[in-house]
Amino acid sequence: MNTDMGSARRTRMRAVVAHGAGDLRLEERQVPSPGPGEVAVDIRYGGICGSDLHYWRHGAVGEFRLREPLVLGHEIVGRVREAGPGASAPAPGTPVAVHPLASCGACRQCRAERRNTCLDGGYLGSAARNPHVQGGFADVLVVPAERILPLPEGLDLRLAAVAEPAAVAWHAVRQAGAVRGKRVLVTGAGPIGALVVAALRAAGAGEITVTDVHEAPLAVAKAVGATSVVRVGPGTDPLPELAADIAIESSGSPAGLETCLYGVDRGGLVVGLGLLPPGETPVAANALITREVRLVGSFRFDTELGEVLRALADGRLAVDPVVTSVLPVADVEEAFSLAGDPARSCKVLLDFGAPTHSS
Repeated sequence: MNTDMGSARRTRMRAVVAHGAGDLRLEERQVPSPGPGEVAVDIRYGGICGSDLHYWRHGAVGEFRLREPLVLGHEIVGRVREAGPGASAPAPGTPVAVHPLASCGACRQCRAERRNTCLDGGYLGSAARNPHVQGGFADVLVVPAERILPLPEGLDLRLAAVAEPAAVAWHAVRQAGAVRGKRVLVTGAGPIGALVVAALRAAGAGEITVTDVHEAPLAVAKAVGATSVVRVGPGTDPLPELAADIAIESSGSPAGLETCLYGVDRGGLVVGLGLLPPGETPVAANALITREVRLVGSFRFDTELGEVLRALADGRLAVDPVVTSVLPVADVEEAFSLAGDPARSCKVLLDFGAPTHSS
């Protein structure tokens, strides 16, 4: 199909749609119009996340399986296109980030200000619900006005495109409590792991040791603030005795979690961030008990997105090395292949091109 929208942009748009395992399509769709209280955003950049890769490769993320075509994407930034009736929104052309979470606001989790664990929430580009929550990898996205965050003055859209995964990392560091001056182990140096390192550095962590099975991600981790990196896996030396105060597991692997349980000192804290494979997962429970290790989870984020945007704008959160490639959305299959190869990339962005606004 011809992906050059040209003059058709006012009524037709492109969308990146997963139809099943290995079936990723760049489709042409009708441009949506905002309803009451909604805002339409011209998307400029979208970051490819691990969940997007899972939907592309396997047709599922954990227990969440595709039951209908799904527009992928939740790491998105762009510019306001137009506001619907009664919507309180920035002027057209204002650069914005989009909060991907739709929380119910009424359940016990929302009432306890834990909207990220909402009992009836939805997330952009997710098959957790049926009908699915369609995502933001499209030329135009319509969302409720309260989920639009204007970018701080001077913050570039390309840099702001990592704000969503950086907020995931920021939340994980918050779950770890006081990290200033502490010795921290991070397992997994993919995009989230690298952003965890950057967030730890911004929070004043002392020593930050990062492990991964590939050299390229470790180089990125070093560039964003790791004080030491260790390649792990077959044929490598055993991990040195770390006795870290805190460990953050971001690889999403049982081996990474075990490394954290033994890598922290007795009485230390482990933050589980990476989602483990579905089903039963073996855990070194005796180590958890006899070493008096505390284990807490970290899932998505809530209010941290605004904090991260400000930290990106003022330079406290240095993440430039994390973005390794920016490809036009017309090359979506190449972009996904690149994003799925940790030896060649860290964070890959889709570029939807300079936005245009209909009159």
